[in-house]
Amino acid sequence: MSATDTATSHQPLFSGLWIALVTPFKDGAVDHPALAALTTRLRADGVAGFVACGSTGEAAALDKAEQLQVLETVLSAAQGLPVVMGVSGYHQGQVLEQVRALAHYPVAGLLVSAPHYIRPSQEGLLHWFRTLADASAVPLLIYDIPYRTGATLTTETLLALAAHPRIEAIKDCGGNTAKTQALIADGRLQVLTGEDAQIFHALALGGAGAISACAHWQTPRFVELIALLRSGDLSAARPVWQALQPWVDACFAEPNPAPLKAMLAHAGWMRSELRAPMMPASEALQDRLKAL
Repeated sequence: MSATDTATSHQPLFSGLWIALVTPFKDGAVDHPALAALTTRLRADGVAGFVACGSTGEAAALDKAEQLQVLETVLSAAQGLPVVMGVSGYHQGQVLEQVRALAHYPVAGLLVSAPHYIRPSQEGLLHWFRTLADASAVPLLIYDIPYRTGATLTTETLLALAAHPRIEAIKDCGGNTAKTQALIADGRLQVLTGEDAQIFHALALGGAGAISACAHWQTPRFVELIALLRSGDLSAARPVWQALQPWVDACFAEPNPAPLKAMLAHAGWMRSELRAPMMPASEALQDRLKAL
């Protein structure tokens, strides 16, 4: 075992840099060869793991069969690197079926959001996550993203969910620094930021890592950044972060993942194709991305 292996073997599973994978399309269908090649390329850059079928992966535009096919491609190309599968919906029975079906796949965890659109109470949110965690064969990562779901998880609710033996981490897009700090201080949930613009801040506070869209590009720099931040070397991390800032800003200048797909298409890795109502990046933004 190398020194690096020894160092990383003691880190919690849900830590470091995870990639929220895009789903490449070609003529309306999932481009599985491009997805496999992308996963293989990123794997070689030292990422901790992958998230398939998250919001960056346009999971809402994939039917259930396509989602499982995407997962199979990513699992194969990841070659043993951990893969987390995104799970979302608002019909509890149907989401439970998804969770049970995923027990047949060697996933490391399930990234589960609050039920969107219906805005349940905190008691309803506790019931939702506990029921899904009870049914899951693998750990749950709570996806706290109120601007997509319309449901806000309070600090008290998240700390109550942290007591569940199969709820191990959170993808934190809650936009509440006090809540983030409370979860880090509590220590039971691994806190991974899901907001790329907050990577420096969240890791400097003691977060475990990031689930990043931007890190498809300049991946080794993001890996380096997170390693420096986790070791507490803020002075070395600062210039790395400042150099990445223009890319992070451009990556979210229009709805994700359009800018990201434009950049990856410019590199020749896939087509800049999205499923409606998502639209490709504007020409002005494409020019800005090429200049980067």
